[in-house]
Amino acid sequence: MNILFIGDIFGAPGRRIVADHVDDIIRTNNIDLAIANAENAAGGFGITPSIAEDLLGMGLDVLTSGNHVWDKRELYDYLNRQPRVLRPANYPDAPGSGLVTVRSRNGVECAVMNLQGRTYMPATDCPFRKADALLSQIDPAVKVKFVDFHAEVTSEKMAMGWYLDGRVSAMVGTHTHVPTADTRILAGGTAYQTDCGMTGPYQSVIGVDTETILQRFLSGLPVRMEAARHGAELHAVIVDVDETTGKARAVRRHAINGD
Repeated sequence: MNILFIGDIFGAPGRRIVADHVDDIIRTNNIDLAIANAENAAGGFGITPSIAEDLLGMGLDVLTSGNHVWDKRELYDYLNRQPRVLRPANYPDAPGSGLVTVRSRNGVECAVMNLQGRTYMPATDCPFRKADALLSQIDPAVKVKFVDFHAEVTSEKMAMGWYLDGRVSAMVGTHTHVPTADTRILAGGTAYQTDCGMTGPYQSVIGVDTETILQRFLSGLPVRMEAARHGAELHAVIVDVDETTGKARAVRRHAINGD
């Protein structure tokens, strides 16, 4: 079976390029399960219930997130009502869940997990021990398991990849908005990429208006962050998983330049 994972959907440009292309990606790549990180889908900062429902309506099966999931207060109650929108599981006492099991288009039960790193990130419980706890909760009959690890530093992401190797089908990192070129299958059969990259405006500084960020660096003064609007690109990873073993058979990057 084939799993599509779309990296951090950022603002209106990210939502537009997903709306324009996700159906075609699913059809032409025989995608059985479509996942996307959507924590920045609302103007680059957070996500609202209406935007989440719009994205699910486009054909995405699960939405993952990260530290910005808390930017919109109206999402808090929604997380308890919509199990297909995840928040990082290692927040100790928060609305919603970091784990969901869904049935793919080809009828396979799949577990999707969302974790957050701790280096240069908000204080949370240990993601490594939380990963163990989540895996213990999943029915052993569920072989296909996907992890979005939302973290800042490459070393923490790589460590998590090796920690989960052989225990999950794929682990793909998010948060930095910069795609990495280390797509591979680890020794135990887990597909891995340190960061999927952003789906949004690349004529920017990680999604934010370039002039705004340059002024911040040049002056050292606080500035109002504005989402950029141009240079939309979609960055994703497609994983071919053996549904009987849960091991990855192939993994590749998939990118679209919307301009």
